[in-house]
Amino acid sequence: MNINYQSYLKNYPDEKGFFGEFGGAYIPDELKAAFKEIDDAYNTICKSSKFINELRRIRKEFQGRPTPVYHCERLSQSIGNAQIYMKREDLNHSGAHKLNHCMGEGLLAKYMGKKKLIAETGAGQHGVALATAAAFFGLECEIHMGEVDIKKQAPNVARMKVLGAKVIPVTFGLKTLKEAVDSAFMAYMKEYKDAIYCIGSVVGPHPFPKMVRDFQTVVGFEAREQFQEMTGELPDALVACVGGGSNSAGLFMPFLADDVEIYGVEPMGKGHKIGEHAASITYGEPGVMHGFNSIMLKDDKGEPAPVYSNASGLDYPSVGPEHAFLHKAGRIKYKYVTDEEAIDAFFKLSRLEGIIPALESSHAVAYAMKLAKEKKTGSILVNLSGRGDKDLEYVIEKHGDKFL
Repeated sequence: MNINYQSYLKNYPDEKGFFGEFGGAYIPDELKAAFKEIDDAYNTICKSSKFINELRRIRKEFQGRPTPVYHCERLSQSIGNAQIYMKREDLNHSGAHKLNHCMGEGLLAKYMGKKKLIAETGAGQHGVALATAAAFFGLECEIHMGEVDIKKQAPNVARMKVLGAKVIPVTFGLKTLKEAVDSAFMAYMKEYKDAIYCIGSVVGPHPFPKMVRDFQTVVGFEAREQFQEMTGELPDALVACVGGGSNSAGLFMPFLADDVEIYGVEPMGKGHKIGEHAASITYGEPGVMHGFNSIMLKDDKGEPAPVYSNASGLDYPSVGPEHAFLHKAGRIKYKYVTDEEAIDAFFKLSRLEGIIPALESSHAVAYAMKLAKEKKTGSILVNLSGRGDKDLEYVIEKHGDKFL
């Protein structure tokens, strides 16, 4: 597949939202006008100096950007000679990368005259970020979250409520991220004239995979400049976790044209059987879900398969269409990490560097550690997409006997 990565961000997706065969907008007729309105509004304001300058001001004065790149010297020394660096998105206001696109979506909602933000959340970081954005812009906020994740992520549920969001428990199906998306989409269909559905990753119908990617590329553009300033060169490899794929898209896209290896890390959970993992690209096949065509895990009836990960933000049976496209093109390599490996990385980073990572980010850290052993030399830049405060109770309950 011949792709000009120098001009990639301008050419993909196409005007219908496709990255090759993946993407698009498979939505009910009654919502087509609403999504066209969102697309038109975004294409207008993303070229507006007023919008761009306001978003830059918000990122600097409210979010605390740029976030730093940090050299993990002790972690690197514990493995060998390869050097591991972290893009510290855990230091972004609200504790994860999610605020990068939530503030953009909130600004878009204000421009469109919407009064309410509706969204789903898995690990709760997107929910917290959107509740933060809603409070900042003076908008109503409604977050749909599976009952299983509500129990696992109690600190983030509390934060959403403190910020003024209404948290809607999702009680059907597996009661996790997929069902939260289903529930939020159903709610949006009833209120699309006054609300905007702020999708939490590079998934969903066009234009959301493009919009969320664009807002998240601030991570990669910052990291590229910072790493060169620190070392005089680009990293040899990039690593980020992939569920839907927003944090990884944000880091990866500004490096596509560079001579840099890129690795997306999926959750293998407890094993390789359906229902034990959420490794969509590793074991999936093309399919349409939640309004977009991508690679997804299917059951024996061709429906979205049950999925599992100890990281609530990764247990999704599909992946962003751009990731599917870049996997097929061969530009990004997709690997996997088990629950056990992620937990090991969680404690190693905490004890060697004083940084407690989110379980989602721990998957990326775990693979970077494996890659460092394999490569023996060179530099690896990891997107530390979120902090682990939200996971402490769960980790202590499940693994405290082994590590504490």
